[in-house]
Amino acid sequence: MAEAISDRQVVAVLRPFVRGCGPMLDALRESDPFGLRERGKSELDDVEPSLRDKLLDGLTSVKVPGTAAWASMTVEERTHWWIHRVGRFTALVTSVPGLGGALADRLPIQDTLGAAAQGLLLCAIAGEHGVLDVGDRVRLIAWVLFDRDVDPVVAAGKHAGHDVSEEDASTEQLTEELDESKKKHGKVTIKASLGTLWRLGRSLLGIVEELEKRPRGRFYHRAIGMLPVVGMAGDYLGERSGLKRVAKRADAWFAGKR
Repeated sequence: MAEAISDRQVVAVLRPFVRGCGPMLDALRESDPFGLRERGKSELDDVEPSLRDKLLDGLTSVKVPGTAAWASMTVEERTHWWIHRVGRFTALVTSVPGLGGALADRLPIQDTLGAAAQGLLLCAIAGEHGVLDVGDRVRLIAWVLFDRDVDPVVAAGKHAGHDVSEEDASTEQLTEELDESKKKHGKVTIKASLGTLWRLGRSLLGIVEELEKRPRGRFYHRAIGMLPVVGMAGDYLGERSGLKRVAKRADAWFAGKR
């Protein structure tokens, strides 16, 4: 029987993961990720002023990070956006391995990408609740995904044996594509985001046994997921169901763990 994974091992994997999630989420939350404001200004320069103002007002009313409408949303509304809008996208990406049916399900691809997507969304939700500390986010993910109540001191990386330089190096590798995208394009591209999600997933292979504990779909989602081709649909629905369970568990953590 394999030796049980300790909380310290989980923390050693999750701290770089959480830090790697930060830059991608910050790019979405704090900037104009879809170029709505800048694109609108440049492309509407020749439009009659009163009409241009109406069009720009329309653009900024779209409820996405970086717009005026987003700034006016409540925490509950922003959480709903992260789960149901971004969640659909990450669930679709996660379900792609389902094209291979049972063969893909024998590999850790599904669980690593699924856990990465769930962890990323948990970091996003934490941000909307004002939880910015890496250790607190580690405890949130560990509790929601792995049913672990990690000691705050351990989660903060203040225990003996914690290697700060190793953590820094791991984080730098996870965010490498984001940094390159910013240097080359001045923003985080979709390609860089997808590449980073894949890197985040691979970083969780160190605790692959824990990934099987994460919230997932119903038994019938898994049954469909075993079939070739249509397995993608089953896996997609399963990941969507899992994300809803993640959101409910996160609510319980914020209500009772803070």
